[in-house]
Amino acid sequence: MAPRAYWKGTLKLSLVSCPVVLYPATTAAEKTRFHMINRETGNRLKQQMVDAETGDIVESDQKGRGYELRKGKYVEIEPEELEAVQIESNHTIDIESFVPSDEIDQRYLNHPYYIAPEGKAAIDAFAVIRDAMKDQDRVALAKIVLTNREHIIAIEPLGKGLLGTTLRFPYELRDEDEFFGDIKNAKVTKDMVELAGHILHTKAAHFDPSKFKDEYETALKALVKRKASGKTIELPEREERPSNVVSLMDALKQSLKGRGGKKPAAKSHARRATGRRQAAKKTHRSPARQRTAG
Repeated sequence: MAPRAYWKGTLKLSLVSCPVVLYPATTAAEKTRFHMINRETGNRLKQQMVDAETGDIVESDQKGRGYELRKGKYVEIEPEELEAVQIESNHTIDIESFVPSDEIDQRYLNHPYYIAPEGKAAIDAFAVIRDAMKDQDRVALAKIVLTNREHIIAIEPLGKGLLGTTLRFPYELRDEDEFFGDIKNAKVTKDMVELAGHILHTKAAHFDPSKFKDEYETALKALVKRKASGKTIELPEREERPSNVVSLMDALKQSLKGRGGKKPAAKSHARRATGRRQAAKKTHRSPARQRTAG
C-alpha cells in the first residue's frame, strides 16, 4: 500500500504542467524511542505548561505566543495576526531557474522529498520535465509553500522520479569565519602531506550507505530486549583515554605501517594525481562544449 502523500499540487515548467505528489524521503519510525514514566507506578508521564514566575499550571485556553523584545518583556501575537502574514498555498511548484548541481552549497540542503506524478495522465508531462533535466545535467529551483511557509526547493532526477530538497535561507547559516577564524596557519612538511595522501589513497572507496551501521541503535535494541526478559545489565568498565602527546610524523608512519603500505615515490604519486585532474577537467568540459555548440 502506497504511503499517504505529504503534499499534492502541480509541477510547472513554463506552459508544461502536471499533477504531482510529495512524499518525505526520510523516516525516524525505526529509531528506538523512550517515554518518561513514573518509577513507582510504571505509568507514562504527561507534560504540562507552567508559568515560569508563579509556578502555576497554565491551561490550554490561557496559552499564547509572544516574541521576546528584551529580557522578560514580550509582545503577544494573536493567532489571527499570524494568519494575516501566512502565505496561502496555490499548490504549485513553479520552476524558476536551472542551475549546475555543483553550485549548490551542501550546507543549504534541508529536507528531501520524493516527487512522483499523480495519475496516469500526468506521466508524459512529468517524464518530459525529468528527462530534460537529465539531458542538461541541471537542478531546478522553484518555490513551494509547505505548512504556511514558503520554501525554495531544488529538484533533480532520481530514477523514474524526482528528488526535491528544500533549501535553507542564508540567514539560517552560520558564518564559517566564526569557527575557522582562529585556526592558525600550520607548518607541515611536504613529507607529512605525502604520507597523509598515501594513507588516503589506501582508504579510497565508493559511497555505499548500505555499509553504514548504527551501532548505538543496535545496542539500544539489545539493551531493551535483555531488560524486558529480566536479564541483568552489566555496565562496562570505562577505558582510559590515550595521551594526546604524540609526534605527528610518527603517527603518520605508524598509520601507514598499519595499512601495510609503502611510501610511494613523490614524483610518481604527483604524476598520477596530475593525470587524474587533467582527465577530470576534460570530462567536465566536454558536455559544456557540446551544449554551447548546440
